Amino acid sequence: MADVEFKRVRFTDQEVAPLLADLRREYDERYGDGDSVHDVPGGAFEPPTGGFLVLLDGGATVAGGGIRRLDDTTGEVKRMWTNPAYRRQGHASAVLAALEELARELGYRQLRLETGHAQPEALSLYRRLGYREIGNYGIYERAHGFERTLTTGDDLT
Repeated sequence: MADVEFKRVRFTDQEVAPLLADLRREYDERYGDGDSVHDVPGGAFEPPTGGFLVLLDGGATVAGGGIRRLDDTTGEVKRMWTNPAYRRQGHASAVLAALEELARELGYRQLRLETGHAQPEALSLYRRLGYREIGNYGIYERAHGFERTLTTGDDLT
């Protein structure tokens, strides 16, 4: 991952377009519903309660994701994606770590996310990284919900 870099972007920036297009394709293939890419308005990812970042390799969008507010203490990860050509190289773990840091900066103490039953790679990733399964909390009937309590440097002493 030496040549890749994170960039904070707005949801409407050009770097996000490939992410959304491929998410739509992937959701169509796995669930038959690519429209779920638009279940949250882009404004939900705007500061001061949200944010979006992408991982770039020479200007090409490799991976990315966003944070939106669920409540005063809880943020939610949405639109996690890795370009298929870059998968299995640690990019999703790096994006999630960067999103956790962003969530801390936004003042969240907990981070939630959900993923679908037809995404075993994502289910495995969240379990491996220590996210606690909390059951379905969102609008998708067969989704798996996960949560993590965020720690700060002060909490580690």
